[in-house]
Amino acid sequence: MHDWIVIGGGITGISLSYELQKAGFSVLLIEQHQQLQGGSSLGYGGISYWAGSTALTQQLCQEGITRQRELSHELGMDTEFREIDLLLTLEPDADSEAILAQYANCMIPPTLLNDQEACDREPQLNVNGIGGALLLPHAHINLNCFGKAHQQAIHKLGGEIIYTKVNQILIEGDRVAGVTTEQGEFRSDQVVVCAGGLSRALLKASGLHARIYYTHAEAIDTDPVDLELRSMVMPADTKRYALEGATKDIDQDAIWDVAGHELLPPSIDAGAIQYCDHRIRFGQLSRVLTDPYAAIEPIESELAIRAYVSKVLPKIGELKGKWRNCLVAFSSDNLPLVGSLKECENLHLFSGFTSPTVYVPTLSKRFAEHAKGNSDEIIDSLSPQRFSAIT
Repeated sequence: MHDWIVIGGGITGISLSYELQKAGFSVLLIEQHQQLQGGSSLGYGGISYWAGSTALTQQLCQEGITRQRELSHELGMDTEFREIDLLLTLEPDADSEAILAQYANCMIPPTLLNDQEACDREPQLNVNGIGGALLLPHAHINLNCFGKAHQQAIHKLGGEIIYTKVNQILIEGDRVAGVTTEQGEFRSDQVVVCAGGLSRALLKASGLHARIYYTHAEAIDTDPVDLELRSMVMPADTKRYALEGATKDIDQDAIWDVAGHELLPPSIDAGAIQYCDHRIRFGQLSRVLTDPYAAIEPIESELAIRAYVSKVLPKIGELKGKWRNCLVAFSSDNLPLVGSLKECENLHLFSGFTSPTVYVPTLSKRFAEHAKGNSDEIIDSLSPQRFSAIT
């Protein structure tokens, strides 16, 4: 019997498992797939440490970038961490001053570039397809390398990882006793759900509830290419965030438990990142569907992504690549859900990270210390129970 069972081996679960094991607990990490799946497999890996706009998020951003800078050395394996420019492109007819004002409260304010200055920074940009860009200091990791480095470190510390599907969370009275899986039953004193966009469905299967939501994200991955992308490119007015924000206007939380609804029209954001091995990921298209297992037609989606990206990054939009999709978890206040659920004090949620590469490493460490009995106001403030009055 282990002290902790961690459900989900994406970047949230693998990071938390490492920190719990390092803190002296015995950990069993249960992951369904041997190859990285979900949001961890399709995330861009950008570390937006500049973006904190409140005292809480600014502190987490500062801790997050410090943690990311030291992890490769600590883990003994390269996460491909690197400092990189971020260019947030503006639409040709955008009100640049109005968009710039949206970033005024960020910990590091952006520099406004005109269209030619932006193209001088990033020659792959289409000078006629943008109205300028916001320049920010940024960082990047390879999420696959991040996962493998933590996996290796967990094994070295004596942690256990098994690959199987969790079918249900075992509840006895007002406590969780463990989980049932396709490989049998596993028991533990504490269970934490790190299943990203599938967290809600897993909790529902066990008669539990949390205010966690998800979008279906779609992007295209290329093989290594000769073309060089110097910076990370994303839109300044990210439609996915607006899409997530618009779901707050939907009063009935219960509609998320009824498959078959498309709550809002899909949106596309033109962005791209090149990895150290010269592969490029570009996209992305986002949908708000209430079925986490909804089938999506890839041909139409890929054409839409390519057409949109080609306006901003013409040569990248034409590259051969493979369409992929995943779920991206979020909460209704854009802060992660970290801590125990109201129904069971020893069942925890560690999910809903809109900016996982910034928040996950530092909150994993804080969570592990909190589990040892050390008080932490930040962990307390991120509790899923903050929505209890609404639920």
